[in-house]
Amino acid sequence: MSKIALVHDYFIQMGGAERVAEAMHDSFPSAPIYTTVALQHRLPKGLLNADIRTSPMQRLPGMEHRFRQYFMLYPFAVENFDLSEFDLIFSSSSGYAKGVRRRRNAIHVCYCHTPMRWVWRYEDYVERERFGGMARSALPLFMWGLKKWDLRAAQQPNYYIANSHLVAERIKKVYGRDAVVIPPPIDVERFQPASDIDDYYLVLSRLVSYKRIDLAIEACNRLGRKLVIIGDGPDRQRLEKLAGPKTKFLGRQRDERVNYYASHCRALLFPGEEDFGMVPLEVNAAGRPVIAFRGGGAVETVVEGITGVFFDSPQRDAVVAAIEDFESRSWQPLALREHAEKFDRKVFAFRVLQFLGSVAPASCVGDLLEGARQLSFDKPLRPWPRLAAAR
Repeated sequence: MSKIALVHDYFIQMGGAERVAEAMHDSFPSAPIYTTVALQHRLPKGLLNADIRTSPMQRLPGMEHRFRQYFMLYPFAVENFDLSEFDLIFSSSSGYAKGVRRRRNAIHVCYCHTPMRWVWRYEDYVERERFGGMARSALPLFMWGLKKWDLRAAQQPNYYIANSHLVAERIKKVYGRDAVVIPPPIDVERFQPASDIDDYYLVLSRLVSYKRIDLAIEACNRLGRKLVIIGDGPDRQRLEKLAGPKTKFLGRQRDERVNYYASHCRALLFPGEEDFGMVPLEVNAAGRPVIAFRGGGAVETVVEGITGVFFDSPQRDAVVAAIEDFESRSWQPLALREHAEKFDRKVFAFRVLQFLGSVAPASCVGDLLEGARQLSFDKPLRPWPRLAAAR
């Protein structure tokens, strides 16, 4: 029986946090995954046969569309997981999973995607989600209680891993905790560069207001450039009204179609500010560059002039100037892919295993060495760290 448990906030939407959970399952396939809710059609392919254990929230009505409205129930759900049999807990959290309770001498390592955004960046979050007046009036009272819980929950993990230096700084500022930085995993092998490039720019994103996709649309309208938008979300109707005749909305697409559009586009437009932002690296893996806002995690992953160009102001004209600058340059697909390979999921797994090997109880040696053996099929020369003594 595995001495390791994996914990994830919820499997309701697909994003970078779910990629981390999938990568950790690859390393520890026998470890159960505890989560508040798991919608079968939202699970990553690699988790379809995983041992996923959900909370009673799984049975709440309308969870796919109302999961944000149940926000006050998640703390109770995660605190009621019984993890007493496990010696090592690895949580993937942007909200609640870090609050799980552990046995006194167990070790909890939290991979934090960001401190709880809807608590610590409340004004930005409310504006982005476009809550009505009644919700704006009532939410601060609930947020006060949730903030107190979050500060208490943040002390549960023994160690933090942050997905970027930006997030590590937030963890230090908000929780007073130090964090090791390990970027999230990119599935480089999923993407292959194409020999021919089509005449369109690409947006690959959930359609929510804070992603600032309106800037990409307005810039392409202004320049008369073709734009393909893959993704869906609550901001779609507004964005469709802004779009010109050369902008196409394709909604959600299968991985194969996403890979095709990523490898054939002129460049990815990435106008929002993200905590990390995996999509630019995925498009780099497909051999294409990025035009990104200089902020958030993009400054840690985009190499100006090599893998993309930046614009400094969240304004249409700044995006227009960046596109024109981009079009005056030449780009090397091989250099783009080599850059993405530095963030490959195998590199991620090695870094995480290396860290866990330095802090885990000796009872977990079998699980960790098995994860190392699986990874060693492709990385046979990696030095594996000595495990810490039993605690």
